[in-house]
Amino acid sequence: MELQGKIKMIDETKTFGSNGFRKREVVVTTEEQYPQHILVEFVQDKCDLLNSYQVGQEVKISINLRGREWTNPQGEVKYFNAIQGWRIENLQTAEGSSNIPPVPPMEAFEPADNINDEDHDDLPF
Repeated sequence: MELQGKIKMIDETKTFGSNGFRKREVVVTTEEQYPQHILVEFVQDKCDLLNSYQVGQEVKISINLRGREWTNPQGEVKYFNAIQGWRIENLQTAEGSSNIPPVPPMEAFEPADNINDEDHDDLPF
């Protein structure tokens, strides 16, 4: 699945437990009629994917939904969900340009002086 929106917040990488489990969270605000603020977590080596991103950037994040079951000390079973990111892409292009190369200015084109309207071509259309 994918999620698109503007980065609202990027948290620092946090380490948990004796085995060094790493987690980093980012909040992305969707751009729709009713914008949603979605928390996405990146874990372990995926935390470093967020290093080159900043608040305000428009991104597309590839996500997986994760769910887990937990039984509390009173014996009650609880369920938790998480949105886990595994890839992030910048949707903005540098200087607002697109993937289409720019058209050269009109001065770059030389006028065609030797046009002969009487020339006949043999194209069938």
